[in-house]
Amino acid sequence: MKDASSNNSSKKNAGYKAAEYVKDGMVLGLGTGSTTHFFIEKVGMRIRDEGISVMGIPTSFQSLLIAKEWNIPITTLEEHDIDLSVDGADEVDPDFNLIKGGGAAHTKEKIVDYAAKEFIVIVDESKCVENLGNFPVPVEVLPDASRLVIQALEDMGASCEIRMAQRKDGPVITDNGNFVIDAKFDEIESPAHLEIDLNAIPGVVENGIFSQMVDRVIVGTDEGTKEL
Repeated sequence: MKDASSNNSSKKNAGYKAAEYVKDGMVLGLGTGSTTHFFIEKVGMRIRDEGISVMGIPTSFQSLLIAKEWNIPITTLEEHDIDLSVDGADEVDPDFNLIKGGGAAHTKEKIVDYAAKEFIVIVDESKCVENLGNFPVPVEVLPDASRLVIQALEDMGASCEIRMAQRKDGPVITDNGNFVIDAKFDEIESPAHLEIDLNAIPGVVENGIFSQMVDRVIVGTDEGTKEL
């Protein structure tokens, strides 16, 4: 098992490599999570050191704060289209299907990532899997609908838990003011179909399966990166 410093090295290599794809004048989707943190950091360094001009559309308060720390100008989807979005994942399969939402930001991430002309996923090696499903599928739900959504998910074969907050009593509250249900399926045969089926449940805002949308995956290792 990797130690924390080794894992951080892999994430940093992936994040920094993705920043090489940023070109002057781009509007960027800024994903959420520990690996994407390094991407945003490197973009900030390029603004400082190379004088490139870019704007960012954050997918969470976390990425907004990091972007501000690195003096990356912020814009919105109302004002600009996205040239390139870079985001992490909790699992990636060989067909580039993803499970995302470990940071409870998958709704805004999906809006931004699907809107981008190009979408790059950055992960360390531990996130690459043969089949999705070891990581539970995060499902953002309206709080009033949580009991009914759990019933529907259980009817689909999932075991469910409302995600509880750390260092705060009660459930995790998303940036949109909703709950997250972590739905564990024994097997996900068709990520694309499950993505659609989950969103058809009344009360579901969005789920953490991202299918058929990734253009490139950059996998960070201790020695560097490999691109898929």
